[in-house]
Amino acid sequence: MIFDRNKPRLDADPGDHSPLGVAISAGDRATLSMVAEAIAARRLRLAFQPVVLAAEPARIAFYEGLIRVLEPSGRVIPAKDFMQAVETREEGRQIDCAALELTLTTLARRPELRLSVNMSARSIGYPPWIKVLRRGLSLSPTIGERLILEIGESSAMLLPEIVAAFMLDLQMSGVAFALDDFGSGALAIRYFKDFSFDILKLDGQFIRGIDRDGDNRALTAALLAIGKSFDTFTVANSVETPAEAAVLQKMGVDCLQGYLFGAPSLKPAFEMEELRVTA
Repeated sequence: MIFDRNKPRLDADPGDHSPLGVAISAGDRATLSMVAEAIAARRLRLAFQPVVLAAEPARIAFYEGLIRVLEPSGRVIPAKDFMQAVETREEGRQIDCAALELTLTTLARRPELRLSVNMSARSIGYPPWIKVLRRGLSLSPTIGERLILEIGESSAMLLPEIVAAFMLDLQMSGVAFALDDFGSGALAIRYFKDFSFDILKLDGQFIRGIDRDGDNRALTAALLAIGKSFDTFTVANSVETPAEAAVLQKMGVDCLQGYLFGAPSLKPAFEMEELRVTA
């Protein structure tokens, strides 16, 4: 089928003729306006989710900090409701800056913690984000070794050579890197050895129902074999049931993350413990 350049597209701008395209663009504009207003008012927070040791689930290996936008009323808006609209825009870079700044501030305040935070490959070339990173790392000599930067497969493949060079530079400062959504298919395997990720976070689509789905077990085993070959730490995302956790433990996954062990929270256990001590 020959692509008709004059045919309206689903991603049409408001000036295009597709009603669906106009509706999508109008929705994106509303989302961008909401996010821009929240950024200006600094209504951004981190929700922390624990990542536990598979062999000893009572022990937390680190927390992932997930950015949340708040409405004026204080209602939390999950990232999935706005990240797609802002990912390629200035607002996306500003959110990356806010998430990183909140993470680094928490690390400086809590020297016993290790935290991960998501970033886009696009932020590597964004001077304000680099400034936040350098300033935050200078707050304490231990912050670098307690910081984990997570990059999704699709994001890493945007600029693979630049991402690989950036990782090498930061790893010399002790910063660790996690490949998020590993197995989603966006990463060209020929680039894998160039990235030298410290952590592989297995895509949740292979984890959900793994106790009942033989295909998911086979695919997860293949991903774990890659991780083992490269001596890389592995984390299973989206673990929701004890049965899933038991299978993953037997398969040799290093860490588990999901609602079974805790939902992302603006008031994580380590903050509540501090409140009890100071009360």
